[in-house]
Amino acid sequence: MSTPQPSVFASFSLDAKDMTASVINTVRVSLGISGAVALIIGVIIVFFPKTAAAGLTVLLAISLLISGLSYLGIGIFAKGLSGGARALDIVFGVILVAVSITAFANIASTTQFLAVFLGILIGIVWIVEGATTFAQLGDAGSRGWAIFFGILSILAGVVLLFAPLWGFVVLFIIVGISLIVLGIIQIVRAFTFGRGVGKGASSGA
Repeated sequence: MSTPQPSVFASFSLDAKDMTASVINTVRVSLGISGAVALIIGVIIVFFPKTAAAGLTVLLAISLLISGLSYLGIGIFAKGLSGGARALDIVFGVILVAVSITAFANIASTTQFLAVFLGILIGIVWIVEGATTFAQLGDAGSRGWAIFFGILSILAGVVLLFAPLWGFVVLFIIVGISLIVLGIIQIVRAFTFGRGVGKGASSGA
């Protein structure tokens, strides 16, 4: 017998009947915190998309800086490495540090560049996905839906290729709206989860 695999939305299938009062309270706190974080991030993305995108760029720059310094440290101080390996680590570290410093010095320009780059990348992926759908029409259970999806995917991809910045902004805001909805749902569940059950559940095993 195969064991059911956990779902991405496993929290929605939680059953409070088999939980103690302390476990129910823990679940409520977890739902409330995750919901509040998702709601806050979603609001920032929807109402302050430039600030949110710039914040992500700063986080990426920090990550690159840390990685670059790590490679530099390995290349300079690590023992037992060949000269070629040490040189590669140092060169790669210098490149990452230089990129991060450039990003910090031009946050707005870097953010716009990343948005355009990601928009083009997503557009290419959608076009390839649409073409793949048409190539596999013979194996499709519903040719009508497959054709519809293929056309929609290719058209969306072409739009992103011609207007990558605009397309990425739209996708970014959609993500923000999704986070707001998910956050509200999680907060509501934090207040309603286990209601009427916690009183009857023992705090012990």
